[in-house]
Amino acid sequence: MPAFIPDLPVILAFALAAFVLAVTPGPDMALFVSRTMNWGRSHGYATVLGAITGIGIHTMLVAFGISVLIVTAPAAFWVLKIVGALYLVWLAIQAIRDGGGMLVVKQAGKQPSWRKSYLTGLGINLTNPKIALFFVTFLPQFVSAADPHAAGKLLFLGFEFVVVSIPVVIAIVLFAEWLTRTLKENAWVGKALNWSFAAVFMAFAATILLAEGRK
Repeated sequence: MPAFIPDLPVILAFALAAFVLAVTPGPDMALFVSRTMNWGRSHGYATVLGAITGIGIHTMLVAFGISVLIVTAPAAFWVLKIVGALYLVWLAIQAIRDGGGMLVVKQAGKQPSWRKSYLTGLGINLTNPKIALFFVTFLPQFVSAADPHAAGKLLFLGFEFVVVSIPVVIAIVLFAEWLTRTLKENAWVGKALNWSFAAVFMAFAATILLAEGRK
């Protein structure tokens, strides 16, 4: 077996942890649902692809030690928190603004490109310091710091996280598409969902501002 592949017990333990994290609600999940309900399955998948790209970037940063510098440097972590919170506030505004691109019940506005949906997913992933903290504090627990192949194993586990998460996010997008069809004739329900998404993004923005780096 190649040296960069962890032992089977480690792979199985991390798969379980990754699944639990994948099904835990977060701003990414809210964005997948909102984008799908607003613009359809293809835009939901484009947003998912953007978030997965962000996970890949986080994994590479951890593997090469850069994320550790971010979360242990107070100034850098503070900037990351502010940027992430502001991005979520912007998404909250988009969720209730006519033509903002996030509405479940659309009233006006041009449909965004798949590229924009992809970049939105990438942005919400990269600007969430909670994700950076997870990859810095949790992922390395499955690899020994003295292991000469630690970087390769971290990359393998990051890829495993993506593989485990994909069925979950696909199910979320498909559920959101079904829910959209079900609620198509209930405008007031859609408007309530718009405000619900806005509240979720604002709540996560507040949570991000309370996140702390390593002491």
